[in-house]
Amino acid sequence: MQFLKILFWCLLAFVAALFTYGNWTSVPIQLWNGMEALVRLPFLLLVAVLAGFLPTYAYQRALRWRLKQRLVNAERLVADLRTPAPLAGTSYPADAAPIPTIAMSPAAEAAPPSEGRLL
Repeated sequence: MQFLKILFWCLLAFVAALFTYGNWTSVPIQLWNGMEALVRLPFLLLVAVLAGFLPTYAYQRALRWRLKQRLVNAERLVADLRTPAPLAGTSYPADAAPIPTIAMSPAAEAAPPSEGRLL
């Protein structure tokens, strides 16, 4: 995969070099007070591309940074909500003493239930 990435960038650089060589002409740019500047066309195109790319890139980086900060804050909030502090004096079922059982008399165990009652 790394080879394909290098090949792509080499081909792109080659095409850019061919474009630059084929369009190496001076372009007059009108400035203030009747001044005129002669600029090479590839340089002018590079400046135009950067003028469009850099503000968009800066905006996307700022947006990504802001969203990353919001995600960090949300993860911190979730972590705080998942681990509540134990309350003072709270007893847990494992800490409780066993409940004593009441022994039944043998006569109560052997007696059949009365009629009309389930138990």
